[in-house]
Formats: sequence, C-alpha cells, structure tokens
Amino acid sequence: MKIAFIGDIVGRPGRQMIREYLREIRKTYNIDLVIANYENVSHGFGITKKNADELFSYGIDIMTGGNHSWDKKEIFKMFEDYPLIRPINYPDKSAGNGLIELNVLDKRVVIINVMGNYTMPISDNPFTKIDSVVDNLIESGIEHIIIDFHAEATSEKYVMLHLLKDRVSAIFGTHTHIGTDDLMVVDGCCYVTDVGLTGCRDQVIGMDKRIPMEKFLTGIGSHLDIPKRCKKIFQLILFELDNNGRTIKAEKIKIYDNNKVYKTNAIVEQY
Repeated sequence: MKIAFIGDIVGRPGRQMIREYLREIRKTYNIDLVIANYENVSHGFGITKKNADELFSYGIDIMTGGNHSWDKKEIFKMFEDYPLIRPINYPDKSAGNGLIELNVLDKRVVIINVMGNYTMPISDNPFTKIDSVVDNLIESGIEHIIIDFHAEATSEKYVMLHLLKDRVSAIFGTHTHIGTDDLMVVDGCCYVTDVGLTGCRDQVIGMDKRIPMEKFLTGIGSHLDIPKRCKKIFQLILFELDNNGRTIKAEKIKIYDNNKVYKTNAIVEQY
C-alpha cells in the first residue's frame, strides 16, 4: 500500500502547487491514498467549502486539521459532508471527529489527528489521549494507523515517536511549516518531525515576510497575509506499508515551481 502525506497547504500558492503536480505524482507512483493538512488552505487560516472541493478534485482523499481548523465557521457543517478531521484531543463536544477509518486495498486504515500542548489552544493531554485511542484501535483489529501530530515543540513529537512506534504505521509532524531533515523508518514506523509546507518558500512560513519582519522590529503585530506572488514548493512524504501496517520504506519528495525535483530516502533502523 502506497500512501502520500502532504503537510500544511498554505493559501492559494499551496493550492496552485497541488493543482499543478498532485495528479501526475499520484499516477507516477501508483499512490493508493493521499492525506493532506487543511488548516491553512484558505488564505492561511482554516478552509472553505470552495477550497475543499477544489483540493479533493485534485486527488486528495482525506484532510487533517490543527489549531486553525475552526477559523472558517463553515467548517462546522463541512465535518458532516467531507472527509475532514480535527485534533482528537479537542473536547468531545467539539464539532467533527478526531479520526477517520477508510478501506484501502481491503485493509482498514485509520488516520488520526492530534494536537500538541506547547503554544497551542487548551486541549486534552495528547499523549494520554492517543495512547488510549491507539490501544482501542489495535484491540479492534486495526493495524494500519497513521497520525498527523500537529505540534510546535520538536520534543513533543519525538516523545510521540517513542510512545507509539511499535503500534502505529506512521507519525507525521505538521504546524511549523518548516520541513525537517530527519525522515526515518524506526521499527517499522515512518516518522518525520515536520513535513514542511506546500506554498510560498521565499516568505516566512508561507506568509508575506513584511508583516513578521515589522513585528520583530517594532513589537507591533498585524494580520498575516499571503503574497500574491512568490516562489513556491510542494512537499510530501511517500511511504509504503506491508500487510501488517508496518512501513517498508519512505522518501520525501520536494518539487519547486521551476520544476526541479529533490528526493530523500528515509533512514531505516531499529531502536
């Protein structure tokens, strides 16, 4: 089973890169499932129905969220109609679900979205929550489990790796927008601290660089914006699972808007 995971898609530049490249990537690599993070899709904050329809039409199958899941209020109704999930450690009464189960090649595949604690909105403890949820999934016979851990702190993400590596198929960090150079397959679990954004690569975390520069110089902030023109990047992790839900191999693919492609193979090792 071949699966692609795309990190934070940031605004129109990110959507443009998905439109330009995803269909061909899916065809070239015979990808069975495409997962992406939606929380910055619509002008950097949340997702609209229009943009959800757009991205699903390009070949994305299911999308995960984060601390900006709720920024566009139409998301409340969209949870009922679209394969969208939000962090599972939000209160139980929050709209939407924190996981979704799909049938892929006659296998039960579960994707879970969980959010870290550091600098994030108040939510349940991500570690105790996910520990219990994963155990329940395994007891029900599910072996193919993929996690989007939407968190700021690298330490939180590495703790999640050591907590779950023997029980889940993959853990992908999102939220910081900056791709990290630590893609690995550890004891059959694919892991990277942050996949990195798809969107503007010559700005600041995909946003117009002038606004954060002004804040750091003056201490006065303003609303972050997406530039109309920028240099763009598409980043995804492509990984393959065996019949038992263990990762066999993985690679990161980066595509620049000048059509240059860079690939990095994951380190495979045992801990």
